[in-house]
Amino acid sequence: MTTELTDEAPFSKLKRRVKHALGPWGVFFEGFLKNPVMVGSIVPSSRFTIDKVLSVVDWENTKLFVEYGPGVGTFCQPVLDRLRRDGMLLVIDLNPDFIDYLKRTITDSRFVAVNGSAADVEEIVRAHGHEKADYVLSGLPFSTLPAGVGPAIASATYRVLRKGGAFLVYQFTPRAGDFMAQFFKRIDKGLEWINVPPCFLFWGWKDED
Repeated sequence: MTTELTDEAPFSKLKRRVKHALGPWGVFFEGFLKNPVMVGSIVPSSRFTIDKVLSVVDWENTKLFVEYGPGVGTFCQPVLDRLRRDGMLLVIDLNPDFIDYLKRTITDSRFVAVNGSAADVEEIVRAHGHEKADYVLSGLPFSTLPAGVGPAIASATYRVLRKGGAFLVYQFTPRAGDFMAQFFKRIDKGLEWINVPPCFLFWGWKDED
């Protein structure tokens, strides 16, 4: 047993050093290795994808912006840079390592990180003083989620959005549109080639209560 601990210690120390040296990329990669089904990619989204996804947002009238699966915060700072001073960015992730990392690195008072499931978004939103969200952003890989989880998330998202709000989705396959179409009657679509891999974009609008 003593030998095992001695052998393991240098490896653990090396792992910590590599993770620290890589910064957010190290945290992101480790999260992917732990749960590739939920993370979906080992490469964060490009700035071109970020700008295109967020281009539809009416920032002046956005009080609550929600993000599912923020990872290491690729979208967080761009959202906060655009968000009004009295707005809130509420992010939800099942991976506690991502949530801990975000809480350590983002000190903006408008930012709230929750370790939980996107399917519980309604309860989480109410717990933070809101009834509805203006926009919900998601990069969760709908095509690889366990059976029933994708529709549950899409349904909860539709309910939590205010009239005129939108579900902003970026994916590496077009299947997310199928999950969204069960609840959103109007879905705009796009494609961003300058991303690894190229990214399918969907904007599902809630036109009625």
